[in-house]
Amino acid sequence: MLPLSAPRRFLALLLAATLTTLSAHARTRPHYGGNLRVSVESDPLHTPDGPALHLVLHLVLDGLTASSAQSGIEPALALRWTSENNDHRWQFWLRPAVLFHDGSPLTGLAVVNSLNQSCRLTACSWSSLHVVGQSVVFTSDSPMPNLPAVLARPEFLIRQAPPADNPTASPLIGTGPYRVRESTPTALHLQANDDSWQGRPFADDLEFSIHKSNRDTWPDLSQGKTDLVEIPPSEIRAARQQQLRVSVQPAVTLLALQVNNPALPPQLRAAIALTVDRAALQQVIFQKQAEITASLLPASLSGYSFLFPAERDLSRAQALRGGLTPPPLTLAADSSAPMQLAAQRLALNLHDAGFSVKVVPLITATNATQRADLVLRTLPVAAGSPAATLEWLLHNLGLNTPVPSTEPAIAFKAEHDFLAQHNVIPLLFLPRAWAVSSRLRDLHLDSDGLPDLADADLANASLANASLANASLANAAPAPLNPERAP
Repeated sequence: MLPLSAPRRFLALLLAATLTTLSAHARTRPHYGGNLRVSVESDPLHTPDGPALHLVLHLVLDGLTASSAQSGIEPALALRWTSENNDHRWQFWLRPAVLFHDGSPLTGLAVVNSLNQSCRLTACSWSSLHVVGQSVVFTSDSPMPNLPAVLARPEFLIRQAPPADNPTASPLIGTGPYRVRESTPTALHLQANDDSWQGRPFADDLEFSIHKSNRDTWPDLSQGKTDLVEIPPSEIRAARQQQLRVSVQPAVTLLALQVNNPALPPQLRAAIALTVDRAALQQVIFQKQAEITASLLPASLSGYSFLFPAERDLSRAQALRGGLTPPPLTLAADSSAPMQLAAQRLALNLHDAGFSVKVVPLITATNATQRADLVLRTLPVAAGSPAATLEWLLHNLGLNTPVPSTEPAIAFKAEHDFLAQHNVIPLLFLPRAWAVSSRLRDLHLDSDGLPDLADADLANASLANASLANASLANAAPAPLNPERAP
């Protein structure tokens, strides 16, 4: 074989470099197809609350607005909105040509019907709702400065009512990137929505497997049996020690102690707030993966959380109790091991200050009344501005208390005045974490710590084969992508 001349040698090297670059590019570009498997601990469709439910809701349903870690509140089913009369009236213009999963069009009437149904289940900040052309108008006797953030909440996502003559229809008919294909007691299957207004998602199917303990599924990540596993905050450290790929979003959930007995005197509520040992919870129960707090909003959001002292002061708590004999108290917590351990630890704290506390199971049934004196609760945090987040937290505590301004100073005063009543005692900010398999790529966590599965893709072994890419320039060209979904 004759040696190559210098120009030919240069062209050959240039061609080889180009093919190598294109091959690498083809390996890293997102690919369509595949079945993405997720392991969760609770039934996403039949659990009153929790990350699994919220994850599925955001995959199947859309809101008029959406919460973004980068830009705060952004358009979704509503393209734009305006406010009038000092935020007493809001008008949201709908995105055109959007279809529900059953093929019916998104209309103002469908939005109004969906939101009216939501208002039957939860408190709403507006007093009237009506359709004007291709828009929906909200009005209220009180100002609603945080309405765009409110409409991004899970309870106000837009859904189509299933037909009355088809009782087996999916309970969730939305406009999101995935539709419900099948639901069983042990699994939930979602199918890609080819007509999604956001563009087709990359994975063809999402399969949610329900397990009592996700730790049992950790080996499945390396064996290719699952792609994403929900990791409780108390097990993040153990997951990392097992060399799992763990993606974490900090401070997305508030762990708080709610005083559920209105007859408890104010000085006893204040004594309880001074008795709790947050450091022990953070270090022992949650393995240093949580942030200690005495505020409702994290420092990363408000900037003023340091103004709320979080130190334990047992002597002052005993002084506040004075000659009062506290009644026996019950403390409710859910059945998970970390929450039960945290409740037992808090009961010991309160015993040190002269309180007698018994830990009881938390009632989670819909519309059931929890009669415990104290309730250990987790509350979602991420929701945009400090004022909007505070309003959402108060809403989740059963208080329909609009924060009257988006100004941080107004949010601080509202938070300070609320916490001064000692009806809710903030303890820790908990992260949300997921263990990720090596074949799941381009996974990002939203501001609430939920994975953006519509934009994640699965590695394709055939496209990762360099020999195919080097066969010709034509074969090296990347597969076509929907520009709506391209990163």
